[in-house]
Amino acid sequence: MAIDKSQKFITLVRLGYAARGLTYIILGMLALGTSGREAADAQGAFDYLQDMPLGTPLLWIVALGMAAYGLFKLLSGIANLENNDNDAVGIGKRVGELASGAIHLFLAYAAYKFATGARSSANGDGGSAMAQPVMDFELGAVLIGLAGLGMLAAAVMQAKHAATGDFMKHIAGRAPRAVESIGRAGHAARAVVFAIIGWSLVRAAWLNSEGAVKGLGEALLSLRDNGFVYTLVAIGLLLFGAFSLVTARYRIIPDIDRNDLKPKLAR
Repeated sequence: MAIDKSQKFITLVRLGYAARGLTYIILGMLALGTSGREAADAQGAFDYLQDMPLGTPLLWIVALGMAAYGLFKLLSGIANLENNDNDAVGIGKRVGELASGAIHLFLAYAAYKFATGARSSANGDGGSAMAQPVMDFELGAVLIGLAGLGMLAAAVMQAKHAATGDFMKHIAGRAPRAVESIGRAGHAARAVVFAIIGWSLVRAAWLNSEGAVKGLGEALLSLRDNGFVYTLVAIGLLLFGAFSLVTARYRIIPDIDRNDLKPKLAR
């Protein structure tokens, strides 16, 4: 019996893709408009939204959407909705989905803080702030390291999506033709920032230095001294935002079965 194929679940997941798209578009616009001179990060995007007409309602929508998307990615990693193999690569992909879910839940919380008027004091989009509580656990460094390896695996997969366009198997056939080209460029840009985030997590785990952890915006800003690459990645992230908006409409949402969420007991 599917538990999450209800219209409410579908609407929330699609809202999550739309919220992700809006955040990436604003992030790309800020990066292109400032060339790194100002905060071109997730909190900068939320600050930009807050100053817009109807900004607070938009922030509430983004917070809800990001939370829904984060939960969806967590469930995807737990229930293996993408049917990944049980080898090292498949496990790496699922760990990457779990890491992505955690990151987007943190972004949802940041959007919520802006929506309530309590702007976060964390620098950037909070990579170090997110890692600090985890590092305080006894096995925190192990968890951070696993998340880093998952993000590196996700970066490889993003590059593969950019090269092959295989993400289109999740997009309904009635989607506009241009969505594949836009998606390829967007996934290529995400591969770059995911690799930076993943490496920063691995460094934090090995060197026990949570200050090295980068979030989405911090990863982008780390490229600002490489002007041409920075511009290309910023444009790619903007295009990924546009791709996400299209995805919100045409994404094929998989079923989540109750049995997928139960532990498998040996017989």
